[in-house]
Parts: sequence; C-alpha cells; structure tokens
Amino acid sequence: MKRASPEEDVTDKSLVSEIVLEKGFAKALDGIEDFSHVFIIFWMHKTSKTEKAVLQVHPRGRSGLPLVGTLADRGPNHPNPFGLTLVEVMKRRENILWVRGLDAYDRTPVLDIKPYGCPWEVVTDSRTPKWFYEK
Repeated sequence: MKRASPEEDVTDKSLVSEIVLEKGFAKALDGIEDFSHVFIIFWMHKTSKTEKAVLQVHPRGRSGLPLVGTLADRGPNHPNPFGLTLVEVMKRRENILWVRGLDAYDRTPVLDIKPYGCPWEVVTDSRTPKWFYEK
C-alpha cells in the first residue's frame, strides 16, 4: 500500500492511497469498482511489542480522556494490531485500487479487502461514548 506521501498525517481522511496487489491477484478485484466503499483490513506493522502488551490507554494519548481498555480504543495498542478502515473507492486499474480515507502508514501490509454496503452492515442507531468526539 502506498500513501499519497509518506509525510502525510494518517488521520487525514482526504488522502488518496494506492493499494497494489500482486499481479496474480488482479482478477480478485473484478467488480470492486461497483462498490462505493470497502473495508480495508491491515496489519499495524509499526506497533511495538511494548505497545502490544498495553491493556489500558487514554484514547489518543490524552490524559484528559478516560482510561479505557485497548479493545475499546481505535489506536494501535492492541494485542493483535489489526487495522480496519472503511474507505471510499476512487478507481481501480488492473491490480491497483485507489481509495480515500485509509488511516495507515505507507507500506502497511494489507491483509484483506471487503465490500461495504450489505443492508445488515448499516447501523443507524449506533452508540458512541461522549469522550470519542472530544478533540
């Protein structure tokens, strides 16, 4: 996976990223451009052993936010640092998929791509803690 620029802020949801599959997997992308959005599952390869061992964090490293379990946070501190992001599909050419909104570093290993939009995946009455929206 390639970011628009390695110096870019990974939280900038306007960035467009290239996901380059091995050429032998190009046919696996057939039809993906018919979806407006896909989930990208990736491995947060820059997460250290020390970060993986952490069980509680202050979200976004801010002590003013409550201490929560790492599985209640979207940061990289997870025992198994899988990343999951819903992104917008921009275009596809052969084995390359361009997406907008991927919050991963340049050269992050992409493990899988799943289409979004199944009616049972759309949650209209979700609940999120208030601290999640604090900047």
